Amino acid sequence: MDALTELNVLGLILSAVLLAMACVKADRVRAWRAGINPSAEELSDASFIAARVALVALAGVGIYLCVQGFRVSDDTTWDDTELTTAVQGATDALDGSSGFGEIYAGDNDTGWIDEYATKIEQEVVEHGGGDAPQYGVTATPAAPNTASEVHYTVTGADSAFCMQVTRTRSKDGDYEPPGIAGGEGTVTVPSYDFAVTTHEGGC
Repeated sequence: MDALTELNVLGLILSAVLLAMACVKADRVRAWRAGINPSAEELSDASFIAARVALVALAGVGIYLCVQGFRVSDDTTWDDTELTTAVQGATDALDGSSGFGEIYAGDNDTGWIDEYATKIEQEVVEHGGGDAPQYGVTATPAAPNTASEVHYTVTGADSAFCMQVTRTRSKDGDYEPPGIAGGEGTVTVPSYDFAVTTHEGGC
């Protein structure tokens, strides 16, 4: 339970206490005051009515603020259901996708791994839905990894997922940008295809 949720729960408890105080009978309060200070001036019925109205009003404001606080808390933290749906959506979107590598980098280049982690995080947030937070997802490469296969531990709530990403050279061939020539001919940009699968639990 995060700090904001704990604060909201405490607010509801305090509001319940205020409502309970408003329900205490006037005779019981008078008897209690008389026992403590017999010479104290007796409270009028109007005073009790005003006190009850004030206590109920304060409790109502407290409950309203707590409900709003729970909504804010829901918008800033992931729950397991939201994360599960978002990770599955991200997996479906990334599986079968393609992308370009660095022009002069070989197939054994691992520079793409950290960049792809950011891509995973963005995709998960995008598939989180309207009530899900817009941040708070992390995709961490889980060693050992290679230039062609990487495992990412995706977290954002109490649960975690292991996303396996396999990168292979595209069957459609590399991309040849127009108007760019190398020392020995045309410069090509390596193109890669990505196969993505996910299972529950960390890598």
